[in-house]
Amino acid sequence: MHLTVVSSLDSQCREAATDRLGRTHTNSVVVLHDLLDGSLVLRRVYRGGQLFERESTLLEHGCLSCTVRLDVVPTAERLAACGFDHIVLGLPPGVAAGMAVAELRRGLSRPAVVDNAVLALDPAELDDQIWDRHTLFESGFTSMPQDERTSGEFLIGEFGQVDTVMVHPGLGAVLAGDPREGSQKWLTGVELLGELAPHAAVVGAADDFQPGCFDDAEAAARNRPGVVRVPANDTAGSFRTVLHRAARPLHPGRFREALPHLAVGTHWLRGRLWIASAPTKRIAVQGIGPRVWLESTGSWMADSAEAAIADTGAAGKGDVDAFLDWHPSHGDRGTVLAVTGRTEDIDPDEIRELLEGCQLTEAEMAMDSGVWDDPLELSDAL
Repeated sequence: MHLTVVSSLDSQCREAATDRLGRTHTNSVVVLHDLLDGSLVLRRVYRGGQLFERESTLLEHGCLSCTVRLDVVPTAERLAACGFDHIVLGLPPGVAAGMAVAELRRGLSRPAVVDNAVLALDPAELDDQIWDRHTLFESGFTSMPQDERTSGEFLIGEFGQVDTVMVHPGLGAVLAGDPREGSQKWLTGVELLGELAPHAAVVGAADDFQPGCFDDAEAAARNRPGVVRVPANDTAGSFRTVLHRAARPLHPGRFREALPHLAVGTHWLRGRLWIASAPTKRIAVQGIGPRVWLESTGSWMADSAEAAIADTGAAGKGDVDAFLDWHPSHGDRGTVLAVTGRTEDIDPDEIRELLEGCQLTEAEMAMDSGVWDDPLELSDAL
């Protein structure tokens, strides 16, 4: 059984993508799930573009994960038993592809190959969605009041998970009769896609689609908190990504003061921090549009039991970043920060100056970490 998983925030984009994907294999079937008000799940199944099943299910405790576990997975199981070779799963808006893939792996009784994880979106809306301060519920993308993710948080998470982004005018554009394909806002959105998801194939209506390129391990590596991936091409256009490293621990107070300046005007800030007040902890930082937060991701490999394997050349086994960044004296510890935003808003020299000013001085390096009375709270957010 072969599966293709499609996530989206826009039902029009999702349906355009699933319709095309349903024609890329023989003996395919397309399933669209929607979670409506009152915990009602609507399921529609298409073959050859024709609707042949429409059912509603009332969930006792309706949520996006329950919809996947209790309806999406059983439906895939049933359709596979009916003999379909390829099942395209159009997930309810707001459902993360990674969560759906994990539930399918756990819940299916037969082997399945995930051919592709696809995100469907309207690139003309991308900039606004990254900066939207409202939750998915407040913006009308989901029916779950407790869903506090923003559209930007959902999209950045999906960019790390998917191998393909299919672009199509969204529902608002279709209802308004807005022929936005090829417009300046559309092209700018496609350019932003290249910065936010440099690994992904961006597929428009006239572009070729490459099936069978999903890689579980690579998707997991991209989505690990603190991991940094940047575009290979650094030619400046409307957007740019600046990468900077700091080899010494950061002073918590100075970094607290610098963080708002690093984050202002950026679409996406991400990386890992070596903070003097928590020197053994690998701190991930992420800023998406108006939100910025920090989280501890455990110990640096150099401070874990696995550090003993460093001298054998196996440092970072299972952690490519640790292996590539390993240093003879401080192992994988260090600060790596990437900032993506509009070219006119991102100043590489200013970022370098801010980060270098946060590093401990020679005198501070000689001090014990217990002297820091201004620890950086992991709950800090902008």
